[in-house]
Amino acid sequence: MTDDVALLLRRAGFGPTADELQAARRAGFAATLAALTAPTGPDIGATRAPVPQLGPDPYAGTPQPTPAQQTEADGRRRAQAIVLSQWWLDRMTVADHQAAEKLTFFWHGHWATSIVKVKSPQLMLAQHRTLRESRDFRDMAHRMIVDPALVYWLDGQLNSREAPNENLAREFFELFTLGLGRYTESDVQQAGRALTGWRIDLGAQRSVFDPRRHHDGVSTILGVTGRFTADRLVDLALAQPACPRFVAGRLWHRYGSSTRPIPERTREAMAAAYPDPLSMLRALLADEAFPTTRATMVKQPVEWLVGALRQLGLRPAALPPETVVGLLDGLGGLGQRPFAPPSVGGWPAGAAWLTSAAARLKLSLAGKLASRLSPERLTPEAVAHLLCVETWTDRTYEVLRTAGNSRLMLTLGLVSPEYQVT
Repeated sequence: MTDDVALLLRRAGFGPTADELQAARRAGFAATLAALTAPTGPDIGATRAPVPQLGPDPYAGTPQPTPAQQTEADGRRRAQAIVLSQWWLDRMTVADHQAAEKLTFFWHGHWATSIVKVKSPQLMLAQHRTLRESRDFRDMAHRMIVDPALVYWLDGQLNSREAPNENLAREFFELFTLGLGRYTESDVQQAGRALTGWRIDLGAQRSVFDPRRHHDGVSTILGVTGRFTADRLVDLALAQPACPRFVAGRLWHRYGSSTRPIPERTREAMAAAYPDPLSMLRALLADEAFPTTRATMVKQPVEWLVGALRQLGLRPAALPPETVVGLLDGLGGLGQRPFAPPSVGGWPAGAAWLTSAAARLKLSLAGKLASRLSPERLTPEAVAHLLCVETWTDRTYEVLRTAGNSRLMLTLGLVSPEYQVT
């Protein structure tokens, strides 16, 4: 089961350290899976990365800023956004509860919301707390439907009884709870009316309901007729048999295989564990289909970077500011900067991350990481051990063997196919 244990750690978390992999191999697959998906006690490692105190949004209380005030506020927001992104990368790196931490990143891509449009780091942090602290998927859906960052991202603050906006309702059905083909255009239109009346209080960092702007008439949604609020709409969507099956499929796409469809047996086992996300993840990772997915997943840029940081013993919090900015800009160049998914559909998967431009940029980023170390004379075997790679192909081994120095060897190992594909 050695290979299965390594696969489990790579997929469930951001990438094990050599010591973590060795300990997991001693414990075995079943015990490792249990520890990952049912962690006990507080996350001691994560306490080393306390949540940043951003203070109020620079625009709170200044609805009509002067040009000078706007320039100053925009600069503060940019600085706060860097602090926020650095903090989360640091927490991903030091967290002991790796499966829970990576699941938070999964939900960020599921309820994809971008600071590029939202602009407020405070609203993005508030959403992050919701994703991290929700008890289960049901609780999360109820909280997210009125989350101020998501509401703003999908124009929900413009949604009124006089001018219903369907964006949030459509994505709620299609991307968040049910999937295509499980609703009609009429359902979207009527659900849009159910979500009218919400506006954003930037100072309080929350959405506020204004009943005067809410459509309180009778609607028919998903075959049910009545007067709908946001909460009742969520209850109706979550009651559909398609919901747990849809969530299972989304988890499979990120943890199982982005190229192979989820087996029906696996989907049913995961749906039976709904609505608890870690239980659903445990059902996926314990399923007999999981080991057959080896070498079908490409690490997302954030997975790749955080895994490298963990294995090299580096922390974003301990890096010079200019290095952190370089890493964040590099992630942006690769197409996956935290808090900035490209669309409401989230980030791509699979071979989309293996372009020639991405290869050049990863080589540069890997070199920056390797330059932070002063490694002793390494061998290809030592690099494999450090990066938790099971084995090199003959071609990669020869490239590493002929590298001129240990830092270059480490850099090349980080961009190798064996490291990037799991």
